[in-house]
Amino acid sequence: MIRSLLVANRAEIARRIVRTCRELGIATVAVHSDADADAPHAREADAAVRLPGDAPADTYLRGDLLVKAALAAGADAVHPGYGFLSEHADFARAVRTAGLVWVGPPPEAMEAMASKTRAKEIMRKAGVPLLDPLDPAEVTADDLPVLVKAAAGGGGRGMRVVRELDALPAELDSARAEAASAFGDGEIFVEPYMEGARHVEVQVLADTHGTVWTLGTRDCSLQRRHQKVIEEAPAPGLDEELRHTLAESAANAARAIGYEGAGTVEFLVSPSGRAYFLEMNTRLQVEHPVTEEIHGLDLVALQLRIAEGERLDAQPPAPRGHAIEARLYAEDPARDWRPQTGILHRLDIPGLRVDSGPDGGDAIGVHYDPMLAKVIAVAPTRAEAVRRLAHGLERARIHGPVTNRELLVRALRHPEFAAARMDTGFLERHLTELTAASDDDAAPLAALAAALADAARRRPATVAGRLGGWRNVPSQPQLRSYRAEPGGTEHEVRYRLTRDGLLAEGFSDVRLLGVEQGRDTEPVRVVLEVAGVRRTFEVTAYGEHRYVDTPQGSHAFTALPRFPDPAARAEPGSLLAPMPGTVVRVAEVAVGDRVEAGQSLLWLEAMKMEHRVTAPAAGVLTALHAAPGRQVEVGALLAVVAAGE
Repeated sequence: MIRSLLVANRAEIARRIVRTCRELGIATVAVHSDADADAPHAREADAAVRLPGDAPADTYLRGDLLVKAALAAGADAVHPGYGFLSEHADFARAVRTAGLVWVGPPPEAMEAMASKTRAKEIMRKAGVPLLDPLDPAEVTADDLPVLVKAAAGGGGRGMRVVRELDALPAELDSARAEAASAFGDGEIFVEPYMEGARHVEVQVLADTHGTVWTLGTRDCSLQRRHQKVIEEAPAPGLDEELRHTLAESAANAARAIGYEGAGTVEFLVSPSGRAYFLEMNTRLQVEHPVTEEIHGLDLVALQLRIAEGERLDAQPPAPRGHAIEARLYAEDPARDWRPQTGILHRLDIPGLRVDSGPDGGDAIGVHYDPMLAKVIAVAPTRAEAVRRLAHGLERARIHGPVTNRELLVRALRHPEFAAARMDTGFLERHLTELTAASDDDAAPLAALAAALADAARRRPATVAGRLGGWRNVPSQPQLRSYRAEPGGTEHEVRYRLTRDGLLAEGFSDVRLLGVEQGRDTEPVRVVLEVAGVRRTFEVTAYGEHRYVDTPQGSHAFTALPRFPDPAARAEPGSLLAPMPGTVVRVAEVAVGDRVEAGQSLLWLEAMKMEHRVTAPAAGVLTALHAAPGRQVEVGALLAVVAAGE
């Protein structure tokens, strides 16, 4: 029996494992980098061990330090979670060599699936359907589009879709460099890129006695940069024959490598309904909660019981209902999915299952994945589950860095998604409409509520009182300006509070019913009657930032100063770091070289993603302040391109 478990991971998955261990009576040991010293996963475990440093390469990817931490804390087992070292066979062996229980598959099974090229050879022999790889040197225009893919790792790193033959050599080099940087293995391969395909996977669970479960299907087609964003179970719209093929192929894949524990076999499903093996993840998946919800299982608990040698029942429980999960990221989809950093002041999503990494008050840094939480809804039908999830996200109180919340809500309510007509290109195809600025009057009204709340904070005796009982006192016209975030739309609010009530420019039928102020940093509650309809706005302030939450949705603003700082400008052609990060590569250019508009100049790595910095216009490179390995803060000057000849 496992008595004490070290969780060799961080954030959401570490908290998820700790929660199950607490229910099973297993003590837990967390590990944390210096950046994670005050993180929830380190606080919630029974003990925590420091891993000196911030970067993953110095901390969570140091298998030797993780084993030492387990031994020092008296743990007798290690759970790797997902990501980091969860699929590293050498780490699994090191854990076992130290006399600890490894909560995962045998190292040999992990090695068999570690390289996607070798995995496909094994699957071919096992009779699992798959796509044939292409020789990069022999790809022709008739083969396009093709997918360049790293043989190791995952998470969308080292992947490129190539639609033009001339671009293939550069994309091969780029994918090879990114794969080597991310996984320490630059091996890549090329295969046909299937337009309009769906990403469907099968959860497998196998014990040490020969029993293999297949737990239905999951659809993970909504992806950005080849990383999943929305997942659901069961995968909608599959006929029984295809479901049988997927389950049988997944079971054959697990048996072919002597698999034990939880794993996932991933497939591409063509528009014609044919399935092709993609890869096998020899670990727990991020999206495992949707399978748990419809089968009534705790997959982490089952992982632990299998590691202890328990037998699975002959058959798994039958699925019931439908579950759907959305990944809430600190990123701006409208700006090339740019990761966001800062303080997450509040994260409150009532009524749904929320598996989160940070809590309110935690800092979102640059070293790790930008996922804040997974939000899961379950209902008897798909339509109800989708509606519950969209509604819950819309009403959530998320105060802090920009997130993808609005994109998630719009995607869930998109007609194609509602009709289950989605594929892996869905988000890319609809990105413009999913990120377009709203054209309704909700934002100006929210800005008005923010202005009234600010006035209540400054002069509570004049404006504020108990709800419905504010004092009618004459005042001078008030002017406040706010910039909507993200997007940058400015809202100028002009209003007066008179003995006859509120007079606000641009609002012909708005009455102020009351203002109720909380203590210190608590929200101010503003109640307005708009065209005869009572509306409530909850306004929270953090410095110059304002968050306005309503039952109909939320708005974020930055309060603008009356007199902007004229020094806050950059010289034309300056390329500034869009986020804190590390320069990983610099193009072969030098000061004095002529560059073209859109030409790649350097690459920044932040939050497990690479971001390309390009020339804003054709011109001459007059300054270059970047070098591989250099860490930069947001707004740091990277290069200058003087436009023109």
